[in-house]
Amino acid sequence: MPAATKAVHNILLVSGTRPEIIKLAPVYHALRQAPWARVQWLHTGQHADMADQILACFDVVPDITLSRTGSSLLEFSTGCRQQLEAAMLGQEWSLVIVQGDTESAFQGALAGFYNRVPVAHVEAGLRTYNLARPFPEEGLRQMISRLARFHFAPTQRARVALQTEGIADEFIELTGNTVIDAQQWTCAHRGVKRSVQGRGHLLVTVHRRENWGTDVQEICHAVAEIARQQPDLQVLFPVHLNPVIQGPVNQILGGISNVKLTQPLDYTGMQQALADAWMVLTDSGGLQEEAPTFGVPVLVLRDETERPEAIEAGCALLTGATRSAIVEEVNRLTRDNAAYTRMAQAGNPFGDGTASAQIVAALKLSLVSADLPQPVLA
Repeated sequence: MPAATKAVHNILLVSGTRPEIIKLAPVYHALRQAPWARVQWLHTGQHADMADQILACFDVVPDITLSRTGSSLLEFSTGCRQQLEAAMLGQEWSLVIVQGDTESAFQGALAGFYNRVPVAHVEAGLRTYNLARPFPEEGLRQMISRLARFHFAPTQRARVALQTEGIADEFIELTGNTVIDAQQWTCAHRGVKRSVQGRGHLLVTVHRRENWGTDVQEICHAVAEIARQQPDLQVLFPVHLNPVIQGPVNQILGGISNVKLTQPLDYTGMQQALADAWMVLTDSGGLQEEAPTFGVPVLVLRDETERPEAIEAGCALLTGATRSAIVEEVNRLTRDNAAYTRMAQAGNPFGDGTASAQIVAALKLSLVSADLPQPVLA
């Protein structure tokens, strides 16, 4: 008699935005090496051109690409939900994987839930418990946690948050953050390494919705003051394409000789910019995770962060978006070499580059080696 064939599990991986692609790409490549898995990548189209660049960077060609409908979040969500439903009904799925806290991630989780397909949430458990900051991400990630079966927590703090919310230990896996895996992949495959001598540049990024308006202006005035105070310090500012960011950035910083305003960088370009940086000023969550890999201190231009591990580890500081606070901290770290060195050498609290392997191992254990229970709360 012929030998029995082992079941291959169809896995749908859903992405929509640039950060999702970065953090899911290592999981995708790891699953492609797993003989028990047949993984398909679905891209919702939430980000268009920027997403295409990142997909190409990680050698990912989506199997399914949805058409973005409308320009508002409501229009996008409605069209995305309808198209996801069609994809879910197209074949039998063993698992849906989503990452983070975007509208695409929520819609992917919702589609899995409605079709009784288990959902795996990569980077689960991030919380500020302030639904307005970040908005709408805080609400979305909390809702995904109510739907998911597998919760892959990047840090112990995230794991505790999930436990506190009543999610049973057996459904939570502490893996570290796949963003570190992505950085290591990029350094190995794209040749990213430090290319400058001496101090390096001050890297600035601003994009979050809660900083729109006067906060953007405050940040730009702070950068202008720092640049004028330290004319030997080169400032690199990749400017988000949103007009609410473009306007004040170009108006306030456009005429300063040591401030270089550029188009948004692709992923490899941003990793190179981090490798060559002296310090980062940002409201980005991702850069809080990535900069410590290269030993670059981060000043977080927000009032709170869902990544407090960076603050606790000493590789980042919260300054908010106030001009005086930003200038004061940059000047302090310029003068106090010991304080700067402590931040630079604090290490990365978000992982060691093995998160994807741990995720695949956990999925194999549940999908291949055991029956799959329904999600329950403790």
